[in-house]
Amino acid sequence: MQQLSLLDKFGTNVFGINVPTEGIKYAGSKLKLIPYILSLIKKLDVRTVLDGFSGTTRVSQALAKCGYQVICNDIAVWSKVFGTCYLLNRKNSWEYQELIDHLNSIPPVDGWFTEFYGGYDYEGCAIQADGLKRPWQVHNTRKLDAIRKEIEDLCLNEVDKSVALTSLILALDQVDNTLGHFAAYLKDWSRRSYHHLHLKVPLLFRTRRDHQVFQANVFDILPNVSVDLAYFDPPYGSNNDKMPPSRVRYASYYHLWTTVCLFDQPQLFGRANRRQDTSDRMSSSVFEEFRRDACGKYIAVNEIERLIKEVNSRWVILSYSSGGRATAEELNDVINQNGKLLQVLEIDYKSNVMASMRWTNEWLRDVAQPNREFLFLIEK
Repeated sequence: MQQLSLLDKFGTNVFGINVPTEGIKYAGSKLKLIPYILSLIKKLDVRTVLDGFSGTTRVSQALAKCGYQVICNDIAVWSKVFGTCYLLNRKNSWEYQELIDHLNSIPPVDGWFTEFYGGYDYEGCAIQADGLKRPWQVHNTRKLDAIRKEIEDLCLNEVDKSVALTSLILALDQVDNTLGHFAAYLKDWSRRSYHHLHLKVPLLFRTRRDHQVFQANVFDILPNVSVDLAYFDPPYGSNNDKMPPSRVRYASYYHLWTTVCLFDQPQLFGRANRRQDTSDRMSSSVFEEFRRDACGKYIAVNEIERLIKEVNSRWVILSYSSGGRATAEELNDVINQNGKLLQVLEIDYKSNVMASMRWTNEWLRDVAQPNREFLFLIEK
């Protein structure tokens, strides 16, 4: 089996493909997979692509930059903001510099974000007087409070507002006190949390394609979408039975980005001050479902099968992690019953190599090994 060095430091320069993208720290990030996704698509007669679970939109950004017409979708409001910023912008980057400079100049104020998410430095400790930890230091939440209100007061159009919000989120991601999500915060202030919030113009590009950006349940848009290829990276959840389902849901992990976008001062609960609408009873995804159906099959696997069946596309690329809920055997059956498996790419993050050109079911032997990611190219 051919072994290839995995990636350069930016995760983009493989097979001669170098497509810079931009995003936040993200548990489901496909940054390192982008070159492999593009290499699979490049071999096919593809003009239109659906990115059904776009997340931080890195894959959608790369596809758009490579000239494909992209339909970008995710249920998260912050993902729609990113998609609007990167895919629907028609201006040059420099045209936003005045707006970003203005936002950086706004004097800090004490507001809602500072009250619930800003913390003081107690000799390096992030635990506050109430016994709770915070995701940002107060000098940055005060800037957040001021800048977010100014973005609202400016009454910007949707694209310009999305560019401003994306810039703000990217800046906040650089000064946080987390491991990359907001379900819990660090006990001791991270080194980056001492830095000062500073917005920059996002890495924008102009495109001639008429891309589309949706914020919807993927099954709601499938009847109205016809593309050459669909890329699906559903949130499989965790295969750790001891982990509470709510703690691995993306709504829980990234609740603060939702609040920054909506600016709605929601009801909060828990030690991480999560949004009430990310609680177990109010937030769930069938793809993060940890239970089996009456036949003993994981509900999440049933939904993956439904995706492949219902999408109107000739080809499907499906991402799968060895740490996901779906079992290899079940997933293999779903693929072979609903299409022809053309190729499997396997990425071993632990060994930092990729084993390519898997044409048969031999991938099943390796799926039990941890830290492996698979890309399945399926022809329907």
